[in-house]
Amino acid sequence: MRDEMRAAVLTGPGQVTIERVPVPAPGEREVLVRLEGSGVCASNLATWEGMPWTQYPTQAGALGHEGWGVIEAVGQGVDGLKIGDRVAALTYRAYAEYDLASADSVLKLPKALDGKPFPGEALGCAMNIFRRSQLEEGQTVAIVGIGFLGALLTRLAASSGARVIAISRRPFSLDVARAMGAHELVAMDDHARIIERVRQLTDGKFCDRVIEAVGKQWPLDLSAELTAERGRLVIAGYHQDGPRQVNMQLWNWRGLDVVNAHERDSRVYLEGMRAAIDAVASGALDPSPLFTHAYPLEKLAEALDATRDRPDGFLKAVVTS
Repeated sequence: MRDEMRAAVLTGPGQVTIERVPVPAPGEREVLVRLEGSGVCASNLATWEGMPWTQYPTQAGALGHEGWGVIEAVGQGVDGLKIGDRVAALTYRAYAEYDLASADSVLKLPKALDGKPFPGEALGCAMNIFRRSQLEEGQTVAIVGIGFLGALLTRLAASSGARVIAISRRPFSLDVARAMGAHELVAMDDHARIIERVRQLTDGKFCDRVIEAVGKQWPLDLSAELTAERGRLVIAGYHQDGPRQVNMQLWNWRGLDVVNAHERDSRVYLEGMRAAIDAVASGALDPSPLFTHAYPLEKLAEALDATRDRPDGFLKAVVTS
């Protein structure tokens, strides 16, 4: 095993260097994963853009939390995992060639996934959001924002027997939503026009479920207005760039159930990751067309810029080690 590895370090807003640092050794009940890659998450953007609460430099490999790879070494007390196992791992320094993981935060990947990228945390997040949406066959769901997450949720919702209305600003994203099973496509342009279009599509009842998957104020406002009386508003967007205002009068008048579908318990993350492994391995869910951009570790800055700017044709970036 090598003594040194490459790892990304953010040194300031929009600044990243690739440094050589020691390869960590696994401690008790830890494994060392030789990373094949990591997904790039929009949650990285606050640090990338330099929000006031961020501190630099970051730890080597920090912000990367969607890694997958092969176990290179195991520590004492590890059962059920061995060197050579290909795994998805819940770690937090995956913008590197290696990362340590607690043995109970690692899931083996089946042969059916050999050679395929598998950002387990991101895929598990989609499964957990879908579970908390409590969709039922015959319901109507609007998905506001068709990026990587919205596209996965479109497929999951359509497969459950729900009628899916996909709402997104980019024509490319709406094409993706159609391919993932959306029944109706609505351009995200004018607030009043969108509401009227969804009103028409639902005979004035609006939607049993609305999943907001953007993370901005306007989509949040819009999503509430599209939710039917006693409907469920599911907030999947990552709202971490400042306070939000909500129309509590509307929420109260319609009696909405509001779910913040984000998890912090690693056990819940892993439940979603297990569900994602089963869904992808069985063919029920195919995320591969959604990994639209791949970058080597040395071009992490470009991957983060693309995640922020979302050029035409972009849904999800992965960084390969």
